[in-house]
Amino acid sequence: MIECRRAGADDGNVLGEIHAAAWERAYAPFFEAEFAGRAVESRRTRWHERVARATPVILVAELGGRPQALSSFAPSETRPGAAEILSFYNHPDSWGSGVAAALMTETLRRLRAEGFVEVHLWTLRDTPQSRRFYAKTGFSESGAARDCDFGEGHVLTQVEYARRD
Repeated sequence: MIECRRAGADDGNVLGEIHAAAWERAYAPFFEAEFAGRAVESRRTRWHERVARATPVILVAELGGRPQALSSFAPSETRPGAAEILSFYNHPDSWGSGVAAALMTETLRRLRAEGFVEVHLWTLRDTPQSRRFYAKTGFSESGAARDCDFGEGHVLTQVEYARRD
């Protein structure tokens, strides 16, 4: 059974583990091993502060009572009247289980309830699995791209996906 809920104060560690595991599988291959290792570790510790701030909204999806995916979203800073999905990560142990699709459905439901009809997000150009997922959940490429510096000069291209309900 898949359940989606708002992240709570005690979720910092599980959010960090989801983010670190997903990032390591999908993103680490683009970087040198030492940098990737530091990047994975930093993702394990950054969620406590984010949950404590209470914004942006952070959701957790649980599969069989075990947290497996997270999303965070807020009003877009670049598109007035739209929302932006800032983070969307699914632990590799649950890839293909449906938990990410359920979380995206709940994320979009909450955004519609808040009055947002347009949503956008950014993902790495060279991650075909994430790009297929966003297309499957109703997003389309907007045509926009940007370079993102992940630190120490490691610049990768991100592409924007958007949808309108």
